[in-house]
Amino acid sequence: MKSHWTNSAIFYHIYPLGLCGAPRRNDFSAGPVARLEQLYPWLDHIQSLGANALYLGPLFESTAHGYDTADYYQVDRRLGTNETLAALARELHRRGLRLVLDGVFNHVGRDFWAFRDVQANGQGSAYAGWFKGLDFGKRSPYGDAFAYDGWSGNFDLVRLDGDHPDVRRHLLDAVTQWTEQFGIDGLRLDAADQLSDGFLEALGAHCRGLRSDFWLMGEIVFGDYRRLLGPGRCDSVTNYEAYKGLYSSLNDHNYFEIAYALKRQFGEQGIYRGFGLYNFADNHDVDRVASRLKDAAHLYPLYALLFSMPGIPSVYYGSEWGLPGARTPHSDAALRPALDLARAAQPAPQPDLPAALRKLAAVRGASPALQRGDYHELYVSAGQLAFERALPGERVIVALNASPEPIAIDMPIPEPDARLVDLLNPGEEFALRNGKARVEIPPTWGRIMRMLNDEC
Repeated sequence: MKSHWTNSAIFYHIYPLGLCGAPRRNDFSAGPVARLEQLYPWLDHIQSLGANALYLGPLFESTAHGYDTADYYQVDRRLGTNETLAALARELHRRGLRLVLDGVFNHVGRDFWAFRDVQANGQGSAYAGWFKGLDFGKRSPYGDAFAYDGWSGNFDLVRLDGDHPDVRRHLLDAVTQWTEQFGIDGLRLDAADQLSDGFLEALGAHCRGLRSDFWLMGEIVFGDYRRLLGPGRCDSVTNYEAYKGLYSSLNDHNYFEIAYALKRQFGEQGIYRGFGLYNFADNHDVDRVASRLKDAAHLYPLYALLFSMPGIPSVYYGSEWGLPGARTPHSDAALRPALDLARAAQPAPQPDLPAALRKLAAVRGASPALQRGDYHELYVSAGQLAFERALPGERVIVALNASPEPIAIDMPIPEPDARLVDLLNPGEEFALRNGKARVEIPPTWGRIMRMLNDEC
């Protein structure tokens, strides 16, 4: 894996329109309200968890949820002004926190200025070529005098043609502004699997021309990630395959599920080996993991795996306390609540979980092997999983236990004599003799053990 700042990154993910309690819809007439300033008290908390990068969901002027952009060049008035974001970005960078924003380039909202021009001027609009599927021989579900392509059948989201030279220039110029004005370190590309190869490559070249360490992470839910991870395109993608396995392997008492996914992705013949995929237990689009798990105690081995498996771990705001939240057929509001920092922590459903995350983050931060080492499965059963992460100079053994009882497992490790020193539970160690180690794993928890030769 090539050297990059994301190798050691631990992300904290905030959906700002939700956390900051912004009105559900933008009236486009009220003055700016600097709700982003509510994030300042969160910065100490974010860093206390061991996170060193902040992914902020959509921030630019939009109609409702942020992914229905109206203006790529202005911060949403419900969150403040461009200077509100610039000041927050300066404080983040002063603290050594990286900043990644949402790049929503596949579609815009119906209030996007160029779409409004098409509504007003029809085929005479200078922007009629900006949108996919525009057909003046039909009408849209909203009654427009033309039809157009909506993202995934959602006609409040109008698909852009990113291969149109003027559209591409408009979007790339916006990225330039975000980089110069806010000092962003990267972008999460919404609906990246819908973007053309040409657009992805042009965006990649543009971003890396702005700064060589710019990071692009593409959102993809289904399918093969390799198209997005091609040369000059994305550095990372949303790892939805592992997301599902993280909770369902625990619910189904079946660690074989996630073990299969990890071997397929990162093992010796792993199809994404060498890529730092973006790993998460939940986000703004899916039920919070505390609502997915049948047993709340499983949050602990789940996060132990999230922080030790290959890739880049991320924590979604509020989930560090085990907050619940489930979407309904018509609303994601429960996933994106307004939160006051002091009230969120007292009383918390899982008050011990933040301390567990701090331990995991500290162990990961001190281990190059956990950050970018190879992956090799050592042991798997219905309720236990063990694997090795290795680099020249460091070998780390991770052992996880989903059972409510301590469980001892025998692991084959190709090393004649060594000690396994537990980094997660200090003061505990195990002997490795003749290529075997017997390790007792605490209930619903894990061990992360560094291998040391006896003479060390």
